[in-house]
Amino acid sequence: MDTHTDPKLPDHGPVSRTIAGLIDGIEDKHLAAPTPCPDYTVRELLAHLVGLTLAFRDAGRKALGPTTDTPPTDGLPPLEDGWRTVLPAQLDGLAETWRSPDAWQGFTRAGGVDLPAEVAGLVALNELVVHGWDLARSTGQPYEVDAATLAAVLPFLEPAAASAETGQGPEGLFGRPVPVPADAPLLDRVIGLSGRRPDWQPGE
Repeated sequence: MDTHTDPKLPDHGPVSRTIAGLIDGIEDKHLAAPTPCPDYTVRELLAHLVGLTLAFRDAGRKALGPTTDTPPTDGLPPLEDGWRTVLPAQLDGLAETWRSPDAWQGFTRAGGVDLPAEVAGLVALNELVVHGWDLARSTGQPYEVDAATLAAVLPFLEPAAASAETGQGPEGLFGRPVPVPADAPLLDRVIGLSGRRPDWQPGE
């Protein structure tokens, strides 16, 4: 049962449950397949999700150490046996941690970077939304994200995307934004801002 105590704070629970729900639809034959994230196969994307759920859980707890100090550029660990059990448990742990208002206070660290905890919480939410979509799309599964989560992620992505489009900043948080019609579904707009094509299909 969810114990989300502050309705003003984003809840990582809904998208975490959605990602966990994708696991039964991932077959061994999918693991070597490409994903919308060009650097990752499905296996590598799953390894990334295992790592980031642990790191952002610990970042929310301010339990700084190896899980929060390792830059993503250091490479991915192998996808260990048992990931089908480990990943849902870590998704639950991340969501539960960030339901505490204390998780959003002060400073913390993720990926070897010190940052305000409220920013870390939104980075974690954004990672889940986008990489959950990557996983669903690459394994041919439906993917829906609740409106409250998308409403929290969209304004987080927009400034970085705007800076990338004007050449005043790096290419967004995930890559150069892909133009999407202003009246497109909110999930498509989020995915476009993340540098993915909302119509991406396996094999492209």
